[in-house]
Amino acid sequence: MKKPFLFIFLALIVANTSQAQTRSTRIGYIDMEYILENVSDYKEAKSQLELKATKWRQEIETKKIAIDKLKESLKAEKALLTKELIDERETEIKFQETEMLDYQQKQFGANGNLMYQKAALAKPIQDQVFTAVQDIAEAKNYDFIFDKSSDLTMLFSAKRFDISDQVLRVLNRTEKREQLSKKQLKEQEAKENLENAIDENPDLADRQKALDAKRAAREKLVADRKLEQEAKRKEYEDKRNAAAAEKAAKKNGTVSEPAKTEAVKTDNITPDSGGPTEKATTTEKAATTESGVNKAEERQKLYEQRKKELEERKKKILEEREAAKKAKEAKDAETQKTNTTNN
Repeated sequence: MKKPFLFIFLALIVANTSQAQTRSTRIGYIDMEYILENVSDYKEAKSQLELKATKWRQEIETKKIAIDKLKESLKAEKALLTKELIDERETEIKFQETEMLDYQQKQFGANGNLMYQKAALAKPIQDQVFTAVQDIAEAKNYDFIFDKSSDLTMLFSAKRFDISDQVLRVLNRTEKREQLSKKQLKEQEAKENLENAIDENPDLADRQKALDAKRAAREKLVADRKLEQEAKRKEYEDKRNAAAAEKAAKKNGTVSEPAKTEAVKTDNITPDSGGPTEKATTTEKAATTESGVNKAEERQKLYEQRKKELEERKKKILEEREAAKKAKEAKDAETQKTNTTNN
């Protein structure tokens, strides 16, 4: 009974050993500086730290200007001063110079406030990065992951081994998950699965880019159609408003019956007064009609301009589609050629 069990155990050991030998070593790297520069919390805190550093530099510059003034004053008055006064002023200048250098070292030295606060600022995010790197390494079976920005010298590193963007996505996902509802969490998980699949398969990334380009073109076409419909609706409303304005202008330009009766009575009393009244009424009517015509012409020009813009936009979309189609055909032909060569 022991022999069959021993045989099975030895077979499992041999199988695991051969599998370990055939599996290639998987290596990746990150760029910590790149990751930190793309984390919003770090950027905000860094900008505040830069404001502090600017204030420290201004204080050092103020001290330096004050010391230079003391030196110039001593140089100008040195011939009039006693040796004791000269020694006293030189001692004061040396004291202030030492004080300035000590302050500069305190703020900007190797162990100064600037370096200390930078390290304190980066540490929480670095801890998150290390956790994310460990999760990625375990999930995707990485054997080694290096930091490009560390003291480790990397003479060459291919971009396909860079997982910095993957780490950034993990950090952003953790931050977003705290603010999402259950439905949004499901959508986020589906998006994360797609991103992980793209990371594993570069060909899938190209295919996803092509799909995104098609989706963007389709959304742009829908938006242009909406704009065209709005322009047509606007044109119809403008025509209707112009017709109503013209009708109102004609109605307002017509003299009412009481006004006609009053004009006749005035003509009977003073014959010369009727001429100017009739001329004024005719001029007012002509001005109102001309105003309505000018508005209609302006609306027509605006419509023509919008129509021209829509036609140009439609033409541009068609050209982009044609270019994308040609690029896809060229890529398919190249892929087919490569497959033929490999076969």
